[in-house]
Amino acid sequence: MTTLADKAILSGADNRPPMLEKDMYAFWKSKMELYMMNRKHGRMILESVENGPLIWPSIEENRVDLAKI
Repeated sequence: MTTLADKAILSGADNRPPMLEKDMYAFWKSKMELYMMNRKHGRMILESVENGPLIWPSIEENRVDLAKI
């Protein structure tokens, strides 16, 4: 049985990740979620991936946009 690492070697990949196979999607999804959650601000990173980038609301004061923080 050919492993994922063997497939990467056969395809000539030496410094890039192996291609995502459909039958391995759930495996890679859980790996990436765990990786993101173990980073600083992991929850924010994961939400950004799932929902798009965080856009801070802004208010206009004297015709100047200010970030609402």
